[in-house]
Amino acid sequence: MWRSASEGPKRIVPDGCVDLVVGDGAAFVAGPDTTAWSSVTQPDAVLKGVRFRPGRAAAVLGVAADELRDRRVPVGELWGRSWAERLVEGEVSPVEAVAGRLGEVPPEDAAVAELIARLEAGVARVGDAAAGLVGSREAGRAARASPGHNSTQRLPEPAMSPRSPSPAGKHHRPSSATPSVGAGVEVVARVEDPALSGAVSARWLRRRFVQAVGYGPATYLRVSRFQRAVALAPHVSGLAALAAAAGYADQAHLSRDCRALTGLTPRAYFRGPSIVDTTARDRLRSA
Repeated sequence: MWRSASEGPKRIVPDGCVDLVVGDGAAFVAGPDTTAWSSVTQPDAVLKGVRFRPGRAAAVLGVAADELRDRRVPVGELWGRSWAERLVEGEVSPVEAVAGRLGEVPPEDAAVAELIARLEAGVARVGDAAAGLVGSREAGRAARASPGHNSTQRLPEPAMSPRSPSPAGKHHRPSSATPSVGAGVEVVARVEDPALSGAVSARWLRRRFVQAVGYGPATYLRVSRFQRAVALAPHVSGLAALAAAAGYADQAHLSRDCRALTGLTPRAYFRGPSIVDTTARDRLRSA
């Protein structure tokens, strides 16, 4: 749970999380981001929210996380107009709204949860994290047939073009996954995750990961590595040392990811206190 009373715009950077946000006359779900965006509210506006642990929002919200990627979706589109009005008017808090749905949430997908944990632990490659998690096609079929497998739905496409802004000024980016099958082995023809693309049952694991988290394992690895750098930055002197401590190949690697994820150079982003709203700081304030 978190509360934010900002005096000006905040640069929100990707953190792999999904948030239910209420305040400033709106109630919406902030999906998992692939790039930074600015949160702009009215003066003295207070925002309250619930941040879902990576991989768990889809089951609670009832919609696949990749349908929320890079979007701010009004609660009314997910749960109905009455829920949105009650949240905005303060009749029910974000925590109460989430708690009321927990009884319908299926058990956590063990394979996806383990892959998330391994990626967050600081592995260098997706293949290292996925080792031992993918099995036979029969295992994948058994997992697909397990209770709660189809626990999420697809969000109807908004009445806007792919380049038009979402309700909060974000752009919806359609998925570009292209599955294929060959020689009795399930594979995914996806440049993003080359380490998983040739593994047995990798298609099932990746699909479940995307639905739960919002994007593929390689993107999540990139985001979690950058968030590790954000958490370490106050305790490490120099960008080269920060890159090494966070698990980057070198300082140039950190620089590329920082520009891609925040729109700023590392020197601009990491310099002292700023308008940056970081996951690490939010977690310290979380209840």
